[in-house]
Amino acid sequence: VFLALHSSCASLLFYLWRANGSSFAYRSELRHAKRIVVKLGSAVVTRGDECGLALGRLASIVEQVAMLQNQGREMMIVTSGAVAFGKQRLRHEILLSQSVRQALHSGHNQLKDMALPVLEARACAAAGQSGLMALYEAMFTQYSTCTAQILVTNLDFHNDDKRQNLNSTLRELLRMNIVPIINTNDAVVSAPEPNSDLQGVNVISIKDNDSLAARLAVEMKADLLIALSDVEGLYDSPPGTDDAKLIDIFYPGDQQSITFGTKSRVGLGGMEAKVKAAVWALQSGTSVVIANGTHPKVTGHVITDIVEGKKVGTFFTEIKPAGPTVEQQTEVARSCGRTLASLHPGQRGEIICQLAELLTERKEEILAANKMDMDLAINAGSLSAALLKRLSLSPSKLNSLAIGLRQIAVAAQDSVGRVLRRTRVAHNLVLEQITVPIGVLLVIFEARPDCLPQVSALAIASGNALLLKGGKEAANTNRVLHQITQEALSMHGVTDAVQLVSTREEVEDLCRLDKMIDLIIPRGSSQLVREIQRAAKGIPVLGHSEGICHVYIDTEADIDKVIKIVRDSKCDYPAACNSMETLLIHRDVLRTPLFDQIIDMLRTEQVKIHAGPQFASYLTFSPSEAKSLRTEYSDLECCLEVVDSMQDAVDHIHKYGSFHTDTIITENEDTAEKFLHQVDSACVFWNASSRFADGYRFGLGAEVGISTARIHARGPVGLEGLLTSKWVLRGDGHTAADFSDHGTMTYLHENLPVGEPLAGQKDGNQTRDFDSSLIDA
Repeated sequence: VFLALHSSCASLLFYLWRANGSSFAYRSELRHAKRIVVKLGSAVVTRGDECGLALGRLASIVEQVAMLQNQGREMMIVTSGAVAFGKQRLRHEILLSQSVRQALHSGHNQLKDMALPVLEARACAAAGQSGLMALYEAMFTQYSTCTAQILVTNLDFHNDDKRQNLNSTLRELLRMNIVPIINTNDAVVSAPEPNSDLQGVNVISIKDNDSLAARLAVEMKADLLIALSDVEGLYDSPPGTDDAKLIDIFYPGDQQSITFGTKSRVGLGGMEAKVKAAVWALQSGTSVVIANGTHPKVTGHVITDIVEGKKVGTFFTEIKPAGPTVEQQTEVARSCGRTLASLHPGQRGEIICQLAELLTERKEEILAANKMDMDLAINAGSLSAALLKRLSLSPSKLNSLAIGLRQIAVAAQDSVGRVLRRTRVAHNLVLEQITVPIGVLLVIFEARPDCLPQVSALAIASGNALLLKGGKEAANTNRVLHQITQEALSMHGVTDAVQLVSTREEVEDLCRLDKMIDLIIPRGSSQLVREIQRAAKGIPVLGHSEGICHVYIDTEADIDKVIKIVRDSKCDYPAACNSMETLLIHRDVLRTPLFDQIIDMLRTEQVKIHAGPQFASYLTFSPSEAKSLRTEYSDLECCLEVVDSMQDAVDHIHKYGSFHTDTIITENEDTAEKFLHQVDSACVFWNASSRFADGYRFGLGAEVGISTARIHARGPVGLEGLLTSKWVLRGDGHTAADFSDHGTMTYLHENLPVGEPLAGQKDGNQTRDFDSSLIDA
């Protein structure tokens, strides 16, 4: 009841605030927009040849507008395009007329080159307006949506009677669920006066469709104005210039930091006109987003994405953003990460050891923050028992974390800059392949705060910059752990190499930063991983979508090992991705004392059994049949299925598994070895619990996640999985021509040992000794 009342009060306050004429403060609030104006710039509706309309883009825009209209929103369109459409029609008519005249004059159909006269824009607008409107009507009719055409000039806003009539007409059309399509009456409109666009709070001249859209949005008290053009949004300098950066959130007070370029290839207004109109509308209570309406990959959902609050284009707000944007955080992290990578290995090890020490020294502060998160989660009742266990920290868990971090500190001594391969290509020409950091990592994790120091230590050891996006359930714990991490980093001046994203960034928005982030690593539920894999179209994702792990009990399995391993695999931590989800049993084990003991143990542990189709066929009264053999229960539930042989078990795993972790329990070494070699999973075990699939248990110190991919890293991903390589060639004036048929040199391609530096070359990994006493627990 309390939560429901709280939600209702929040909604009421939100709508009272909007009714007071204030614009939206955050992108996430745009989904509440009721009345929306969509402005289509000339470059959006016009073809590349500037003669005719871009029908594909228009159709997509119409579909989105109709969809939002059918959701109950009030949609208005301010459109360009009459001139371009009219230009196409008039050119066609002139060509046809000239060809007829020439044919009559010459007496045959052989035409000479014909020069088209310059077409006056007003005439083009007059010829194209009716066709443009007919096109809109035909497109909207496909979605059972009615449209109405309204042509306006400056006088319609500056004359009180005309302005009131326009206002009344638009409101009546919206009331009848009709989409008004508004355009300037270019056939009669006067040329705009220079510098007359802004003349005060309530006055804006209609010199182009940017100012028209802004004036209309304010006049109609629209919640949102979406201005589509041929650029991604507002840049801090002209798009296409070096170092031009897209501005995600624009605060009017920062306007002096913008350098404007020229206007677009068509239309009257440039970006400066768009920004002036947007700021004027914003100050009058209408939120504004400027975005690209021409990009073929995003045009199909740019409008709906904006209304859903996704990070598209530039969002104008009167609330100055608190702290850096995630783009700024990423840039700072990358810069600082390069400094981190250039540190001596001993220095990176010292940072990690200091972090381990701080986890112990500041454990009271950490546990107090964790208790706040636990209390909030319990009171909200939003987390399952398994997730609450994952959220909880304890002194023993912090001690284990510290031990794992010290292991990583040791591994850091032989990570960045390690020579993987050394080849003497020719005399005095030596090639090396050396390990280097990947770059900027984005790790997204749910209610698991112990992930933060683990991943931070691995990033530090590998010299990678790191962005961390934690679940809101662990916000207090994550904040304290991040502060401690930055304190450890500060000892060598690389405080900002690890950044915690605490803004309102959605996961999908972060996945759009393909030019800034090099690798995404999700740590959480299979649903989270799948969502990220779908959203990150331009960034590699290292992870597993599901953890459907199998344990196979062979006919020659030891009874004590079976009970012990099955219990641990399923019951130790059922929410973990490496817990058993399907128990495969050889049919000869059925109706034996071993089978009875397995069932009794699972019942004692309160594990709910779902029968596979083969198992169900053996029983008169069976447990509930499994809905799918490809299910990750992540709870005290599992599927039990019967197979006829070890080979059938392998085939079942390949058909229904997720290539995560699979185990065989048997005393027959030949059977076990065949299983280990045939099963195509990241981790394959013999007589061991599936729960061993873990970076700490593998001796990696920690892991950033478990990968089921088949390239780069696989299984628990530790320090090695966060490194890539580069090639370094040292020569003495060599050229490729030296090795041609007429050259003086020949290739040697001689493999050289990698364990010692070349003569006269210092080994960067040995320039600073690491104090091994730092790792003592």
